[in-house]
Amino acid sequence: MIGFKTLLIKEVMRFWKVSFQTILAPLVSTLLYLVIFAHVLSTHSNVYPGISYGVFLIPGLIMMSMLQNAFANSSSSLIQSKVTGNLVFILLTPLSELEFYWAYVVAAMARGMIVGIVVLCTSLFFFQLPFANPLWIILFACLSSIVAATLGIIAGIAAEKFDQMAAWQNFIIIPLTFLSGAFYSISSLSSPWNTISRLNPFLYMIDGFRYGFFSQSDVSPWASLAVVGGVGLILLWITLAILKSGWRLRG
Repeated sequence: MIGFKTLLIKEVMRFWKVSFQTILAPLVSTLLYLVIFAHVLSTHSNVYPGISYGVFLIPGLIMMSMLQNAFANSSSSLIQSKVTGNLVFILLTPLSELEFYWAYVVAAMARGMIVGIVVLCTSLFFFQLPFANPLWIILFACLSSIVAATLGIIAGIAAEKFDQMAAWQNFIIIPLTFLSGAFYSISSLSSPWNTISRLNPFLYMIDGFRYGFFSQSDVSPWASLAVVGGVGLILLWITLAILKSGWRLRG
């Protein structure tokens, strides 16, 4: 446990020391999305009955910022350690695969959660949000952050250069989050885009998280929970197998 705590503290301090970049910058960009989209589309879009577009938008933006920051934390830490060569000092320790995994995941969750909470608190100055099912909000926030952080570990191990890491961010994470219903309800999409959208696992994270606020969603929250939990277990199995094999870490 000492090794796990040490690595966890090191990872938390890594992003906390540059909080201007890791906390404040995502807050500003997310609020810009909120201001611009809520202003432009407020009179043209009525997603759920009795809920303005600005209020509808907030849970999606919170979840999107949590996913992107959780992914960025674990992936950037690993690729920086690989490029600078200091990862060997972590691999030489008697840390188990699970301790290694959870230290990176918990630190990434912490960054994602802090960004999400800051965005939520700031949004409350402009909009009144209902909190219909707080337990669903917490559950989906935790599970989704774990999935994004785990995906970040896989990306950080797989990538060997910073440009490969940028490809993960620009061609996988950002498109999946932007096309996940963060800005719209998939019920407004016509076929086949509605069906294609349901293949995106990030859709279920945002839709389940949104259900916690409004008690309304495009997909049953239980179905979303099953998808997110299933994806999380698959990614966990893949990550532990990679860590055990030492692929792109040793040799």
